[in-house]
Amino acid sequence: MSCFRACIFDLDGVITDTAHYHFLAWQRLARSVGVEFDLADNDQLKGVGRMESLEFILAKSARVFSDPEKDALAHQKNEDYKELIREISPKDILPGIQEAFDWLKAEGWKIGLASASRNAPQVISSLGIEGVFDYVADAGVIPNGKPAPDIFLDVAEAFGLRGSECIGVEDAAAGVTAIKAAGMTAIGVGGAETLREADVVLPTTEMLLENGLKALVG
Repeated sequence: MSCFRACIFDLDGVITDTAHYHFLAWQRLARSVGVEFDLADNDQLKGVGRMESLEFILAKSARVFSDPEKDALAHQKNEDYKELIREISPKDILPGIQEAFDWLKAEGWKIGLASASRNAPQVISSLGIEGVFDYVADAGVIPNGKPAPDIFLDVAEAFGLRGSECIGVEDAAAGVTAIKAAGMTAIGVGGAETLREADVVLPTTEMLLENGLKALVG
């Protein structure tokens, strides 16, 4: 019998792909302060929280920004992002994810969400899947962002489970590091080199159920 009792998902790049909307919003912010922000920069922000991402961009500028200025910039980026994601709908759920949800429910597993995005509730509502999750971590109250394990440990604690009883699914190296630091088994979705810490690496979400979850359960 499987020792696993819960699966904890990241959101961006795993359940749906909002990365492009984040990129556009960050790029707009960067240009507003006179610095460039390209796709290579954006890759550095995968799995990273909003304020840490902002610091990464502002470090490109010769200016020194006050805390109120930083707060205003972070707020503007978030408003731009929320405007961009208004068109998300159930058709934007990535391939294989609904099948994984259905199997997990049928097997009696808990399903959690561990997203660094404070807009996660809005996104999962737009996707029509808010009822899928037994617990959604509140990124706004988690002390340390990924690669710290805090957000995954928060979900496990809410379920009353040990890390060893949970599988985490991530597309970012920082997220995989967080899963492993929480004592959990990690499924990485994306490039094997980037996600080499993961226990299983899958090129796409389509393979999550058969080659990820079922393979780990044995």
